[in-house]
Amino acid sequence: MRILFIHNNFPAQYRHIAGALADNPDNKIGFITQNKTSAEMPGVTKLVYEPARKAHASTHLYVKAFENAVLEAQAVVRILEQLKAKGFVPDLVCAHTGWGSGMFVKDIFPDTPLLLYCEWFTRFRGSDLDFDPGAPPASLDDILRFRASNAAMLIDLEACDVGVTPTYWQHSRFPDAFQPRIQVLHDGVDTDYFQPKTGAKLQLPGLDLSGAQEIITYVARGMDTYRGFPQFIESLARLLSRRPNCHVVIVAADRIAYGPPPPEGQSWKSWMQATVDLDWTRVHFTGSLPYRDYLQVLQASSVHVYLTKPFVLSWSLLEALSAGCLVVASDTAPVREAIQDGHNGLLVDFFDTLAIADRIEEALDNGTLGDMLRRHARATVLEHYSLAKLLPAQLQLLDKWATRPGAPATL
Repeated sequence: MRILFIHNNFPAQYRHIAGALADNPDNKIGFITQNKTSAEMPGVTKLVYEPARKAHASTHLYVKAFENAVLEAQAVVRILEQLKAKGFVPDLVCAHTGWGSGMFVKDIFPDTPLLLYCEWFTRFRGSDLDFDPGAPPASLDDILRFRASNAAMLIDLEACDVGVTPTYWQHSRFPDAFQPRIQVLHDGVDTDYFQPKTGAKLQLPGLDLSGAQEIITYVARGMDTYRGFPQFIESLARLLSRRPNCHVVIVAADRIAYGPPPPEGQSWKSWMQATVDLDWTRVHFTGSLPYRDYLQVLQASSVHVYLTKPFVLSWSLLEALSAGCLVVASDTAPVREAIQDGHNGLLVDFFDTLAIADRIEEALDNGTLGDMLRRHARATVLEHYSLAKLLPAQLQLLDKWATRPGAPATL
């Protein structure tokens, strides 16, 4: 097959499936991306695009996101035209929708099926944007801007042949008219890699917690309100005061991946350090970690905390479950799809920082419960999210939709 993947951050959600296809030398795999610095993937030809500019400052607030999407789409089109001129016509194009990069695929290759990765459709009500009752009310301008931000995705959805989304919660966010065209198919977790390790100790470069009795772990792309970083830190003030032998390991970059900054505009890490009174010597910030070190954190975890607004479900939660972590997580819609309270984890009110601390202590103090939750956590991922099960389903879907009009051309 001749397949093009399009994602502005190579390889992202396509890492496993692109790699599996590239293992077959009869396949010709191209990956169109903005990511210039990522490591090369054997058997995959990386084609880098760069938009000519960003949206103008004078562009209307509601349509700046759409102008940026069109500029991305235009840059991708230049690459598609070059491929077509060389005689390369893909059997299938897989594109991540929302940023605009796949918007004009069908205008260059009208007979090639387009498969969309449908990650998130923005809705103001009943989702992440109106979740926090303590947040300042959104202005009408914000509400209208949020609605308009879906314009590029709607163009993609109208043009695509089929879409996939990783969870039923994410599927439910898309417009009713398009839901029949989108199927739920998770990316998959490498359960052979993310597996429990009895008696695991945590010893990273510059951080030796091999003698720690209790290690609370937290993982996210950044430190922000979407993943409950402020609530987590506030819960530690109660927890650490009561447990003198407890340490906390936070694996996250000091940046805001989603949502607003704190009141004075600095990072949430610096804001919480300045405003929350706790023993910060027992809170260890590692930044982002290589996979081998990240796995060691999960395997050594006494309790893993995952908090999220009603938003995209993080890979890290399922990786933690796969590694047999004892998880305390927010009682929010995306989490309830993976965790049943008291069966494979413990759920807690996202905003109740005292309850978060209490649930962590409950997990630490009840060894029998913890052992059962860990076993069921691992079993959940093996049954529903295992890459070994889902990758064949993904390949089967691509094979179903791919056309084969002629012999492969060179990328």
